[in-house]
Amino acid sequence: MKQNPVADSKPGSHYKMSKKILIADDLDSITAGVLNTLKAGGLRQIETVHYCDDAYLKIKAALRDGHPFDLLITDLSFKADHREQHLRSGEELAQILKKEHPGLKIIVYSIEDRLQKVRSLTQKHGVDAYVCKGRKGLEQLAEAVQVVFAGSTYLSPQVEAALRPKTTMEINDYDVALLNQLAKGLNQDEISEYFRQHNIKPSSLSTIEKHLQKLRIRFMAKNATQLVANAKDLGVI
Repeated sequence: MKQNPVADSKPGSHYKMSKKILIADDLDSITAGVLNTLKAGGLRQIETVHYCDDAYLKIKAALRDGHPFDLLITDLSFKADHREQHLRSGEELAQILKKEHPGLKIIVYSIEDRLQKVRSLTQKHGVDAYVCKGRKGLEQLAEAVQVVFAGSTYLSPQVEAALRPKTTMEINDYDVALLNQLAKGLNQDEISEYFRQHNIKPSSLSTIEKHLQKLRIRFMAKNATQLVANAKDLGVI
């Protein structure tokens, strides 16, 4: 998936379009930065929420009232507090909205830059853009908004580079589940039992042994500790 910048996408350039946008982030400082960036681009119809449930309800209500949102910009991580939530992460929010309302544009704006996470959200769930928070995050977000409204997809340069075929390890969700449990210190017997309890298949010890051996070869690791370290360095887990 390539980054597709369009002309005049620098921060501060005007979008010359009337779009309704919702920002979902639990930090006021981040929300303020996103708001300023959007307003600098000429966008005015902007609403904000601090909870994923509120974002979902706002989007559903706006659609029902005939004034739907055109774009959701959401973080992935939302800190739990006293308020009980059905949707606890931006990932859950993006997945359900893309399933129920595929026409809604969604930009993930997150500090999370793990390869598997980006790949899953963009390729599996259809998120339109993935922007990494950081020194140039708001500048990249401004570009992403224009690109998405132009009908293309956008990835921050550091993430786009990680997904290029020449640098991408072909890892599936099962492999990631294995690596995550290995990173928690579980041995092969314990991983097999964990998989059985959580209905993750295949869960047999022999299959897990074979997969881990293939992963060690793929990541050029001599042992489990090095395998986990290499996977983390490459952003897989």
